[in-house]
Amino acid sequence: MSDKKPKNAFRQGAISSDFIGNSIYKHQTKTSIGAHNIFLGQVRADEINGKIVSAIEYTAYEDMANQKFHDIREAAFEKFELTCMHIYHSLGTVKAGEICLFVFVSSPRRKVVFEALEYIVEAIKDEVPVFGKEIFEDSSHQWKVNN
Repeated sequence: MSDKKPKNAFRQGAISSDFIGNSIYKHQTKTSIGAHNIFLGQVRADEINGKIVSAIEYTAYEDMANQKFHDIREAAFEKFELTCMHIYHSLGTVKAGEICLFVFVSSPRRKVVFEALEYIVEAIKDEVPVFGKEIFEDSSHQWKVNN
């Protein structure tokens, strides 16, 4: 594990398709990469007790969350043969249908990116202190439970 300061994994609001596309584009110069895999978490318009979710407002203990993202990243590099890995999570309000989590892994080999991505996304859901307040169409709200 390195002792460098964890980078900020948070982006304000939804993660745009331009940002995602540009992130992928930047890796074309890294010719040792043979495979990429991405996970895009999208806000669902769930129906809960007869109400429809219109958005999720994300908050976090940012320093602690960035440290956890860093720890997950370091563990993934130890466990899998990865060339690159990036994690971005939204803060603030993200509307139903918009992207709130973007995880991007690269490796010389394809099987590695599938295994690594599942490991990373599960670790994020289990370990990172990010909280979502589900905002309903009637402006009421409740705290989201990860599942």
